[in-house]
Amino acid sequence: MMTEPLDPVLLRTFLAVVREGNFTRAAASLGLGQPTVSQHVQRLEAAAGRRLLVRDTHTLATTADGDAMADFARAILAADARARRYFAGVQLRGRLRFGASDDVVLSRLPGVLRDFMRDHPLVDLELTVGLSGLLYERLDRGELDLVYCKRRPGDDRGRLVWRDRLVWLGQRPVDPAAPLPLILYPPPSLTRGIALSALAAHGRSWRIACTAGSLSGLHAAALAELGVMPHARALAPAGLAELPPDAGLPELGEIDFVVVSAQRAPRGPAAALAEALAADAAGGRVSEA
Repeated sequence: MMTEPLDPVLLRTFLAVVREGNFTRAAASLGLGQPTVSQHVQRLEAAAGRRLLVRDTHTLATTADGDAMADFARAILAADARARRYFAGVQLRGRLRFGASDDVVLSRLPGVLRDFMRDHPLVDLELTVGLSGLLYERLDRGELDLVYCKRRPGDDRGRLVWRDRLVWLGQRPVDPAAPLPLILYPPPSLTRGIALSALAAHGRSWRIACTAGSLSGLHAAALAELGVMPHARALAPAGLAELPPDAGLPELGEIDFVVVSAQRAPRGPAAALAEALAADAAGGRVSEA
């Protein structure tokens, strides 16, 4: 029997572990140390009086109680975020010029924007969708107030919302003796730059099989088996599989998804939407893409 309320901090940590399937990756995504993540999970299990995770040196899985806790945690954190947005200022008003990268638009962003506009009906939202690099340029020119997109490796600009691993996606094995056929966004795509740099460092030959300015275009090309594409694992489009390690392709590392404001400290609608995006990712909804 539970005798104390569930701490939202513990719930966020638990959902990160479930989402990442690994304590180390969960700690990295939250900006915490691995011992802290382990302590959070232990405290949550103690509060629930149930075992939530089964783990050994190689695997980690949720128990039936863990699956139930994950559902409760998402609901609790979503309600907490809505309450915070409501009491932080339901009468927020003004224009918010918001930019989002193509891949996050096709995840759970529509649900976040729907809830945001329901809570703040007096805000005039202008949505721009594009490549992360182009969104940064528009933000720097004063054409956008807030962007939600990927961040270049080594860049510390913006607020980390979540972190994911870049993987190679495709539909069939690649020929190691032939140039790797690539399906890529056009420049200044961040994933394009990372992929080409990794291939060059690996000494792997390649060719551009298809360039598309939208995720739907990349997805169609990959489904047509024109080649392989680098993409965030959690946002992989339906029908595409991650290529196995024995494909001989280089590791692409991790990519940060961040919210970046035109102001050092965002205020008003920009601050409220930034908080909503962070709360949504903490609740694990991005993993449902």
